[in-house]
Amino acid sequence: MKIVIAPDSYKGSLSALEASKAIERGVRKALPDAKTELVPVADGGEGTMDSLVAATNGRKVEVTVKGPLLEDVQAAYGILGDQETCVIEMASASGLCLVDPDELNPLITTTYGTGELIQKALNDGCRKFILAVGGSATNDAGVGMLLALGMRVLDEDGKPLGFGGAELSRISEINTEDFDSRIADSKFLIASDVQNPLVGPDGASSVFGPQKGATPAMVELLDKALSSWADLVEIKTGIHLHDKAGAGAAGGIGGAFQAFFPAETKRGIDIVLEHTKMGGKLSDADCVFTGEGQIDYQTASGKAPMGIAQEAKKYDIPVFVLAGSIGTGIEVLYDHGVTSVHSLVNAPMPLKEAMDRGAELLEVSAEQVMRTFLGAIKNSR
Repeated sequence: MKIVIAPDSYKGSLSALEASKAIERGVRKALPDAKTELVPVADGGEGTMDSLVAATNGRKVEVTVKGPLLEDVQAAYGILGDQETCVIEMASASGLCLVDPDELNPLITTTYGTGELIQKALNDGCRKFILAVGGSATNDAGVGMLLALGMRVLDEDGKPLGFGGAELSRISEINTEDFDSRIADSKFLIASDVQNPLVGPDGASSVFGPQKGATPAMVELLDKALSSWADLVEIKTGIHLHDKAGAGAAGGIGGAFQAFFPAETKRGIDIVLEHTKMGGKLSDADCVFTGEGQIDYQTASGKAPMGIAQEAKKYDIPVFVLAGSIGTGIEVLYDHGVTSVHSLVNAPMPLKEAMDRGAELLEVSAEQVMRTFLGAIKNSR
């Protein structure tokens, strides 16, 4: 019997690879001679680079760049097995994970380090890029990234401006004369399932600003700043970003790619499924295990377990989802290929304990689900 094991990470507890190995141990307790294939996945956020590098026998390049608060941070980009495609996780240079919770401030955080990663990869000869833009700590419309790549933004006196979302309202001129010319000869695939516009009640500041430290007053200021920036971009490029779907992704960096890069956007999980050749792995499988930390109605919007289930449904393969916690609205998942959803928590316990025991609990849950599946097969004969 062949079992495909393809979970996302259980954030704060297990990486996707660690989760895969825990599930495999549980499966083998129930079926020692099982043929297992481990395919750690991600949906465009943290872990996307590792998933794609591992799936293609690629490599990672460690570099030092500026973090969200302009401090030096160790980041990396991935070179896929084709030796042509670069994968960059925005979060590794400009992510929430790099800022202490009490220091979060989207008025000043910057995407400059993400631009540095792109520049270093261009210097490495890369011309095909996959950008995973989840988990950012920024709300600067990607202007920091643009600055790192040679663009200049000037105030009404023709002087360069500082960094962060608050500075956008002071920009009077966008100067692209020194913008890296290699970008026009490159291709950028943006991994994102965010369809929010740049500004307004559904825009980057209103929807995502609070999780990056924005107070209601900051949200109002940032939204006005993004609108001012979008006005200038439209004058410069003719592109109306204000209500453009996806422009609000990652604090507005989605709009920067739409306006200044040869870029297209796809769901992160679809990019991962393609590069891991998931369809071929599932075509002769008997079942698939997937999962992540939280399963709820949002899972259906393009999270990894949903993408796995949709792919498995093409082959009529049972899909078992193992969740750290189960929220509301999971019923919709059953219409898209999910067979059942199972919580790892098997007794009352604090969240920290559950996260600390993640591997153990995942192994136990996988074993019990596998035993149930084997019993159902036996009883159907």
